[in-house]
Amino acid sequence: MLHSLFILNSSGEVLIEKHWQGIVTRTVSEYFWDHVSKSSAAREVLPVIVHPRYYLVHLQNSGLYYLGVTPQETPPLLILEFLQRIVDIFTEYFTATNEETLKDNFVTVYQLLDEVMDGGFPFTTEPNILMEMINPTDFIKRITSTISGSSSIAAQLPNGSLSNIPWRKQGVKYTANEIYFDIYEDINCIIDPNGMQVMNEVSGYIQCSCHLSGMPDLTLIFSNPRIIDDVSFHPCVRYNRWEKEKVISFVPPDGNFRLMSFRVNQINQLPLYVKPQIVFGSGGGKVTVTVGNKQLTDKTIEDVIISIPLPKSSTSNNFTADLGSVTVDEITKVCKWNIGRLTKDKSCILTGSLNLAPGSGIPECNPVLQVDFRVSMFTIIGLKIETLALYNESYKPFKGVRNITKAGSFQVRS
Repeated sequence: MLHSLFILNSSGEVLIEKHWQGIVTRTVSEYFWDHVSKSSAAREVLPVIVHPRYYLVHLQNSGLYYLGVTPQETPPLLILEFLQRIVDIFTEYFTATNEETLKDNFVTVYQLLDEVMDGGFPFTTEPNILMEMINPTDFIKRITSTISGSSSIAAQLPNGSLSNIPWRKQGVKYTANEIYFDIYEDINCIIDPNGMQVMNEVSGYIQCSCHLSGMPDLTLIFSNPRIIDDVSFHPCVRYNRWEKEKVISFVPPDGNFRLMSFRVNQINQLPLYVKPQIVFGSGGGKVTVTVGNKQLTDKTIEDVIISIPLPKSSTSNNFTADLGSVTVDEITKVCKWNIGRLTKDKSCILTGSLNLAPGSGIPECNPVLQVDFRVSMFTIIGLKIETLALYNESYKPFKGVRNITKAGSFQVRS
């Protein structure tokens, strides 16, 4: 499946290099970085790049590029899922997955890469099992192990690693048995200049934090499971029961894990509206953007940020807003309107003008605005957990559920 893995920073320098099947030279990473350099933005880099000898599949996260190299045709989603699992494991171990963190935990990173794949195929990718095999280390533990010569690798395999439930260890005990579900919904849509929705969908996932004793067998029932169009599950979920009954039956891993991901194709309403009016003329242009709450919920819309790409030929600008702050990055030519919390009964307006360089001409097309926001304790698709039943154990667990709706790729054409 996968021969090698390269982790590159934002300048193309190789930070981590791991080979599972033979040696792949670093010229592959240079070939990949040539494609990155030719792209105007990081999001425009193709996820799969064909090399004369290899297929290059990459994932971007926190300014780092995770580059998987394979010589034969392999399902790209399988490699992308594996790369995402590596990112999740690093996040579980180090909290952050930036360049400094990987350099500070150089030894642990290579120990983890030795365990997650065997002979080019995924092996142990469950964070809970990995933490039993490779102990997370902090600064003090690293100094102590260096002086004493002790290793952070366990001498024995974790309990349950060779069983038919490898994601959960045996003998787990808690004084308070509780499980929490965070339901995240990302709204992806494109809105035309007339305010009509060209495309919309919701991609989401359910993140769990499980602290249950013993070997619990859970059954999760949604109040309206038919609204979900496409799903992917954690290996602990019994897929046959979902296909037949639309219920989620599983023995959960201990700790944090992603239970499922889902997608919904159509939504009728959006929590806010954005109405841009951008007009260019000879020598400059005028910008007016109105943002308001559609009052679909009594919850507050928070972290609202409107990003407006300006023409590369713009030389000066003057923007003002009646709510929030406005900043312009003169290098990337992007105007960011940070609104913060959106009021329920009043819309907010940004107005301004910009000047174009002499002889540059009128831009061929108007910019596409990027919208970011977040609404806590609100579901745009109406997905709700009805009941959670526990079997194989005698206690009654505490259950917590939280819904979070936020913008994914939310674009507004002007």
